Amino acid sequence: MKTLRYLTMAVATLLLTACMDGEKSLFSYQYNEWDEPTIVNPPYGNNNIDMTNIVTIAELKAHPTYKDAIANSTNKLVTDDLKLRVRVTGNDIGGNLYKQFAAQDNTGAVIVAVNQGGLCGYLAEGQEIIIDLKGLYVGGYGNQFEIGQPYNGQIGRMSKDVWNTHFRLIGDIDANAIRPIDFNLVKDAINGNAGRLVVLKDVTFTNADGTKTLIDGAASGGNYVSQSIDGFSNVIIRTSTYADFASTVLPFNIETNQKVPCTITGIATRYRDTWQIMIRKTSDLSY
Repeated sequence: MKTLRYLTMAVATLLLTACMDGEKSLFSYQYNEWDEPTIVNPPYGNNNIDMTNIVTIAELKAHPTYKDAIANSTNKLVTDDLKLRVRVTGNDIGGNLYKQFAAQDNTGAVIVAVNQGGLCGYLAEGQEIIIDLKGLYVGGYGNQFEIGQPYNGQIGRMSKDVWNTHFRLIGDIDANAIRPIDFNLVKDAINGNAGRLVVLKDVTFTNADGTKTLIDGAASGGNYVSQSIDGFSNVIIRTSTYADFASTVLPFNIETNQKVPCTITGIATRYRDTWQIMIRKTSDLSY
């Protein structure tokens, strides 16, 4: 019995030594020859969507079948074989864009409404996607161009299962491809630019006093609160009470008793003729 025990121990020692030396063992791979797994297709979306019949956002908004639905805040089923190729510019990472994300191409922007949380997990800022529009609805919510499903005569969120069959991830994430545009360049052209990623530089909050936060303002529907910006008559900063940065104090210098100019980056949505800037994350407000 002792001989058998010693023999077993000797064999185990030889196997362990072989593994440590990188030699072939009971395993199919040597420990120093591990290759990262290669994922041919992304695990999200519909990889069978092709790149035919791509239209721009501007072309879709001008399409005679759909432009009235957008302009009149109704909805229209897309029956044509049309697709958008866009990049994600804003998602729900900060809790402010709730169950929706923003995307744009070189001609315009759109809000895509999906009844799903955690969209940022696979729709990162800078991710390019193809959206297969056939079978989805386009329309307006307060004249904001959106893609989704009918809701109270306007446009609302589609189910996550429907969405999963209508998009395809393309290429690698490129955050440098979605640099914000100066809001002053588009503020007078709301019809063509609502939904874009913008930046407002050297602005001050009207209500800043050293104590008020982003959500110490006027109710703006649902759980949202609006803050006005000095010098703008039709612009609000719209923040959810559930946003990660909701308790951020409006920039103010208590020692000098003065408002502090800041830079605000966000998605410039609209509600009728009012711009609603949606901050995406904490770093979108700096000073």
